[in-house]
Amino acid sequence: MPEFVWQARDPEGRLREGRMEAETERAVAEQILARAMTPVRIEQAREQTDVLAQIARRLDLDLPGRAELMLFARQMYAITKAGLPLIGGMAQLAESTRHPRMREIINDIVDDLESGRELSAAMARHEKVFGALFISMVRVGEQSGRLDESFDRMFRYLERDQETARGIKKAIRYPSFVIVAIGVAVGIIMTFVIPGFAKLYEGFHLELPLPTRIIIAVATFFNAWWPWMLAGLIGAVYLFRRWVATPQGRLWWDHAKLRLPIMGDIVLRGTLARFTGAFAMTFRSGMPILQGLTVTAGAVDNAWIEQRIEEMREGIERGESLSRVIVRSGVFTPLVIQMISVGEDTGQLEDMLEEATDFYEREVAYDVDNLSSLIEPLLTVAIGVLVLILALGVFLPMWDLVEVAKR
Repeated sequence: MPEFVWQARDPEGRLREGRMEAETERAVAEQILARAMTPVRIEQAREQTDVLAQIARRLDLDLPGRAELMLFARQMYAITKAGLPLIGGMAQLAESTRHPRMREIINDIVDDLESGRELSAAMARHEKVFGALFISMVRVGEQSGRLDESFDRMFRYLERDQETARGIKKAIRYPSFVIVAIGVAVGIIMTFVIPGFAKLYEGFHLELPLPTRIIIAVATFFNAWWPWMLAGLIGAVYLFRRWVATPQGRLWWDHAKLRLPIMGDIVLRGTLARFTGAFAMTFRSGMPILQGLTVTAGAVDNAWIEQRIEEMREGIERGESLSRVIVRSGVFTPLVIQMISVGEDTGQLEDMLEEATDFYEREVAYDVDNLSSLIEPLLTVAIGVLVLILALGVFLPMWDLVEVAKR
């Protein structure tokens, strides 16, 4: 079915635009008129000539990110706080939105609102973008009549979550860069430097020491088979990504990330900060604890932690206390467990959960700031050992070469 782009004026004279699949332009016009709008322009959407744009669209790589969601939550808070009509306010919001995909999504939501859907139901049609937590918060706001508070809490949660994510990315960036740089340097040495020395030594018919023979053998194998090695690496990465996309693979990989030396603790604390922050927000909004655990389980972005949260929810369904199921989960620190236990006993659980979030975020910030002092000695030793091996392999035969030259 062909796709059409359209522009129309709503009853208040505002320009609206969007995309729609239909058999003909007339069918598009009829649907626009049914929404009490006047068509201004209707034309068939052109085929995207940019191959990368087509790939991004098919793979959902052009979906709005956290920054766009933060801006959306903040603007929706302003609209609902001011008491503006949702349809009119979101129509104006779509006109001012720069992100193309986000603008389309907001227009779709406006269309759904005009057809009688609730805001949470309209957002649920774009769950890939908003996520279960955002949609559930909006639904709670609709039911309680405090939609502005839901958007404000969601904005603050996204803001804190972004800071935690930035800290984790900052922690990973430096060691990743160093490892890639070492790999590139070794590849250049094996491709260009070692073969030159191998020809030099071969011309003098020297008996090479074991380290040199090993290095030359590795370089010869690398130069002869690198296309197949590259193809194998690409294939292995592709298969690994496919396997990680399965439930079993994702569970294993997410658990493995938490057990990485040094980095694992940072990722774990960042994930737990995301959970406690989201759980505190749902609890403060009046969401039932079981529903709060369900929606926050999908917000942590870690299958292994998500499984632990689901086990906590099952324990609460059996009548156990929150503090008890948290202890059995085995992922929270004793201090946070004590804070949650006190909060549960005193009726101030949401305050204690926010304190736990602050605690984990401070821990992540501290670990990130001290990451260089932990990793630099390890990287220095690794680089030193690598340089020593290459130096011995290349220069040990030089002594024999000097002896040959003296003769």
